[in-house]
Formats: sequence, structure tokens, C-alpha cells
Amino acid sequence: MKARLLNYFITLLLIGLAVWAGWTAYQRYVQDPWTRDGQVRANIVGIAPRVSGPIIRIAVRDNQQIRLGELLFEIDPQDFKAEVEVANGQVLTAEANLKQSRQDMARQTDLYNKRVSSQQDFQNAQDKLAAAEAALVSAKANLELAKLKLSYTKVFATVDGYVTNMNVSVGAYVNAGSQLMALVDANSYWIAAYFKETLLSRIQKDQKARITILGHEQQPFQGTVDSVGWGIFVQDGAASDTTGLLPSVSQTVDWVRLPQRFPVRIHVDGTPPVPLRIGQTVSVSMEPLEKSAKPITQAP
Repeated sequence: MKARLLNYFITLLLIGLAVWAGWTAYQRYVQDPWTRDGQVRANIVGIAPRVSGPIIRIAVRDNQQIRLGELLFEIDPQDFKAEVEVANGQVLTAEANLKQSRQDMARQTDLYNKRVSSQQDFQNAQDKLAAAEAALVSAKANLELAKLKLSYTKVFATVDGYVTNMNVSVGAYVNAGSQLMALVDANSYWIAAYFKETLLSRIQKDQKARITILGHEQQPFQGTVDSVGWGIFVQDGAASDTTGLLPSVSQTVDWVRLPQRFPVRIHVDGTPPVPLRIGQTVSVSMEPLEKSAKPITQAP
């Protein structure tokens, strides 16, 4: 009898503990939202040359870490050096023409004042001088442009980051404006966490979040809510965004009407304990709201 009562008591205790654990987890989920649907994001800087030509030097390798201002690759500068020489010659010619025009203008002015030459000759000298001055300005501008093009043969890193998707070799001919590689901006990492719309009221700006990367569950780190997305791509056929600029968030169960999920942008605080890579799967758990948190309000 006592053994049976003890079994009943243990069973009821276990059921009570299970109910309490479930209720506690539910309350925590409602009060402090969390999601396993998150990804590491960062800005991608496309690298494209500003001039065309064959590559004669590649100074980096794929997936290499680089610093702002480091040389990435160099295009054959010979044609552009020749253009600089040609433009420099045009400047010298324009300067000589301007000098001659000024001398002619001085003579015509003296003759006109002595009423030896006609007004037409004097005005022609004025026009010739103005044209020579304009030609010199144009020649100097062409020289500066040629020097700029020559400087563009060396392509440098525009941000601190990592080289990725580099599929080019020395000797390849590149066209101006065609992207050859991408740089992952090392200073722009953030977390895109997707929360159900029913939980957005519990997420506020500057609220702290606990972030865990898949495969590194024992190394969580902290982030701060920066903003909540104001729109997602509508997938039911409505043409609310034909540009593809809104984020597309797919639902997991098609036959059940599920709440939509909106991206929450979370800034990573400090240096994370693990390297961040774009596309890594993360879990995000929001910490309790603080009085100092600023609510995200609709812009007027």
C-alpha cells in the first residue's frame, strides 16, 4: 500500500514538474522572445577596376584577410603611361599657342591704339587669345584625366575585410566596371534574427540579446538590437514589391496559417569568441527588457 502511494506521489510530482517546466518555458518564450532562425550578415564590397586592360599582378589570394589601402591587383599600365605622355605634349603645345596668342594680342593692342590696325584685327586677336586659354585648360584637364587613369591601374582595398570569390589569374583581360572579387567588410557584421510578428512588441531598440552560433553552443556572446524591419516580401501573389529589395522570409508549414517573421537587426557587441562568417546559423534569445531600452516607434 505504501509502495503504491509512493508511486502515485512520484508520478504526480513528475507531472507537476513537467507542467511547471512547460509553463515556465512558455512564459519565458512570451516575455523574452527567442528564435533559432537567424544568420550572420555583413556588407559585401564588390571590387571592379575603373579601367580596362590585362592583369599583370595579383597581390592577394582567395579568403585572405586584408587591410584598408592594401594592393589587390594591378593592370598593365603601359597604354596609360603613353596617354599621359600624349596629354603632357598637348599641354606644352597649348602653352606655346597661348604664349603666341598673348604676343599677338600685345602687338595688335599697340597697333590698334596707334590706329594702325583695324578694329576687326584687334577683335580677332582677342578671340584667338580666349581660344588659346580655353585650349590650355582643356589640355590640362586631359592630362589630369590621363594621370587618374594611370593611377586606376592599381586597385586597392577600400575596407578592412576578407577577399572572397576571387576567380582571376594574371594575364586575364578585365573590363572597367566588371566585378572581379568581393570583400567582406570586417567592421560591418551583424545578426539578422527572424522573429514572429506576435513577438515584436516584446523587442525594443537597445535591448540586449544572447547570441549562439550553431556548432559553438558553448561560446555565446552578446548583441544589441539595432532595429526591426518594416517590411518583408509578400509571397501570396500581391505585387507589393516588384524590385526584390524587400527580404523574402519563407514559412515552414504551407497548410497552416503561421504568423509572419520579420528580421531584427542585432549589432554584435565587442569581439565575438568565434570567427563570424556570412550565412552562419545562429540562435538569438532576447534578455529581459530594461528601463533604458528605447521602444521602436513607427516613423511619422
